[in-house]
Amino acid sequence: MSSSHDITRLLQQWAGGAQDALEELTPLIYRELRQLAESYLRRESPGHTLQPTALVHEAYLRLVDQHSPDWENRSHFFGIAARIMRQILVDHARSQQSPKRGGALERVSLEQCLNSSAGYSADLIFLNDALNELERFDPRKAKVIDLHFFGGLTVPETAAALGISKATVERELRAGEAWLYNRVKGPTT
Repeated sequence: MSSSHDITRLLQQWAGGAQDALEELTPLIYRELRQLAESYLRRESPGHTLQPTALVHEAYLRLVDQHSPDWENRSHFFGIAARIMRQILVDHARSQQSPKRGGALERVSLEQCLNSSAGYSADLIFLNDALNELERFDPRKAKVIDLHFFGGLTVPETAAALGISKATVERELRAGEAWLYNRVKGPTT
């Protein structure tokens, strides 16, 4: 298995225009992209029409189609990959929830969104909107929640990916979850 340093070096070479770096990088990142896709799809309902391979391929196409990518390092790349995968799933959920398909969105609790084994499309869409709002307010909290809950990373893995301490990840998770809970819960009367 190659090191994070090798992946970072290849990402930077690719960003600099070296297409051979992309060819060397692809097999190194594929396994991790596949694990990320499987983690996302575990939260979806059984019989979801997207399979991990299709999600990886769609995300890969969007990643390589980036105009002038400026990959800082491996964690930056996989953070963007996680966000792209989440967006693909949200786009898919929105298409399934369209009026043409008889869908209707409804408000749900954060617990339902994060812990739902049924993986309701409306939950994903609403949570995505809330995460986007959190990202505008506090990007690091949003990234920690995205990597931990959607990317399936453990607290130590999230800390390593972001270059912060485990204690900071835990604080950011608690604060981010509280913020999302209040956002999902809505105004109290």
